[in-house]
Amino acid sequence: MTSSRRRDIEEGKVGFVPYAEKLNGRLAMVGFAALIIIEIVYSKGLLTLIGLKG
Repeated sequence: MTSSRRRDIEEGKVGFVPYAEKLNGRLAMVGFAALIIIEIVYSKGLLTLIGLKG
């Protein structure tokens, strides 16, 4: 185990901790915003663009 990994565990950045939950929430918001932008630009849903829905 590397020292930075050990430090993250000791500081509580791994698992269901507030830091990890905030980061996950922020990444989800970025992904959702990107999905909306893709749908606006192409005027199609994501499933249609990747060929799963006709």
